[in-house]
Amino acid sequence: MPGADLGSIKKFFVVHQPNDNRGINKMVCENLTKRGFEATTGEAKDVPSGVDATVTYQDKWMWDITMYLLQLDIQFRKPQSDIPLATGQSLRTSLVRRDPPEMVREVLDTIFQKAGVGSVPSVGK
Repeated sequence: MPGADLGSIKKFFVVHQPNDNRGINKMVCENLTKRGFEATTGEAKDVPSGVDATVTYQDKWMWDITMYLLQLDIQFRKPQSDIPLATGQSLRTSLVRRDPPEMVREVLDTIFQKAGVGSVPSVGK
């Protein structure tokens, strides 16, 4: 979002979506940790005090011989007001599908690059 300062964010809390039984929240948390941030995950009611941003996501799965992650949207939000600070998306149809951890990396790379946070490295491919 215009004017959002992602460079000051050091502590994230990834909110587990109730319908997610594939562990997307853990993948996001792990990716943020590998980038050097402090990141934890849990239910929306358990957001700890002192986090700089909460992370929400929506995952859409499709069937084509096997289930695959079609679309992943991730948002960074202000913890007190839930106002979005940054958003990113990855959309991969069946022919160009990627594993979920790769899509998480792709979305987070996009968010940090668009925010101009150059010191945050991409994490593995």
